[in-house]
Amino acid sequence: MPRRGDGGRSGRSAVLRSSIFFQLRDDILKGRFEPGESLVELKLAAQYGVSRTPVREALRQLELEGLVKYLPNRGVVVEGITTEDVEDIFVIREHLETLVATWAAKHVKPEEIKKMKEILDLQEFYTAKGDVEQVTSLDTEFHRLLLEASRSKSLRYALGSMLDYVEQARFRSLRVPGRIHDSVGEHRAILEAVADGNAELAGERMGEHMRRARENVLRYVAAPQDPTNKEKE
Repeated sequence: MPRRGDGGRSGRSAVLRSSIFFQLRDDILKGRFEPGESLVELKLAAQYGVSRTPVREALRQLELEGLVKYLPNRGVVVEGITTEDVEDIFVIREHLETLVATWAAKHVKPEEIKKMKEILDLQEFYTAKGDVEQVTSLDTEFHRLLLEASRSKSLRYALGSMLDYVEQARFRSLRVPGRIHDSVGEHRAILEAVADGNAELAGERMGEHMRRARENVLRYVAAPQDPTNKEKE
């Protein structure tokens, strides 16, 4: 029979495991750990300032997500996100995000439109400064606000962490000349249709935005060593 206080310790352990999992996943998705790199429990525990147990459990969860794998005589190795993964995610996102924009046009609130306009103004500000990291973060926030405006729990669940999984690829691809400006313009066109309540047009514009984003990301992923030589979309 559990002793008094065990529930509290169990709860803290669960929070710690979750925290280490998300830190590790973020480090992998943002390229701090490269594909093929070995992950040593002892080193990770020291890096994150925890015992080996939550690290081990986090690695098992990451294996279920396909971000790491266990190899004989090598231990845990980073799998990361492949070009095929990125393409699959963007194809799925095209369909889901089109629904998001369509439904957002039907359910969006005035204060949400105002917030999204503020996000786009900030995007233009940081675009002018060449701050791709801030623009990428605001890009993610814009899509999250649209998702909230769709009023669909099912869409929120379906999209889940897809934005997180492709954020690093998007961040790098926005360095391609011309794309960062085009992306902000596409966002404004989508928001215009959403604010007007034109669900069909909002969906069409989002679909086109996602296709252009996918093409741009995949061009970059295919040849990431010199993005400045890629032609403008």
